[in-house]
Amino acid sequence: MRVIIAGCGRVGSALAVQLVAEAHDVRLIDRLPRTRRHLPDAFPGQFHQGNAYSRAVLEAAGIEDADAFVAVTSGDNSNIVSARTAKETYRVPIVLARIYDPRRTDIYRELGIPTIASVRWTVHQTTRSTRSTRCCCTATSRPNSPSATAKPC
Repeated sequence: MRVIIAGCGRVGSALAVQLVAEAHDVRLIDRLPRTRRHLPDAFPGQFHQGNAYSRAVLEAAGIEDADAFVAVTSGDNSNIVSARTAKETYRVPIVLARIYDPRRTDIYRELGIPTIASVRWTVHQTTRSTRSTRCCCTATSRPNSPSATAKPC
């Protein structure tokens, strides 16, 4: 499967390494050439410098034959524009976009673009973890006494 990843920061590079290990054809796009340092020296995928919403850059990365496009740059606007371009102009079957501002989720949903929101995910995971932790309340007197009261956790 050919996967194009917009953004070669920590998320994009980690995703690229994982997908290459699973034998996918991975191409990264980032406007900053120094982000390539996030990749291993022997990384077999391709790296393209430029804006991920530039048609010339997307075409150089092979967008016409892409099976998936993942936008994980550091900017919501770049992610939405590049994801929309991949979906609407090039008809890439699987398109995902990372968002920082969870209030924008509805915009992406209306465009038919699934999102990964790190803020929402973090809040959800934290809430889920704190709810699943067992509570050990302490009694102020003997446990079987009618006057026993539990201290809130």
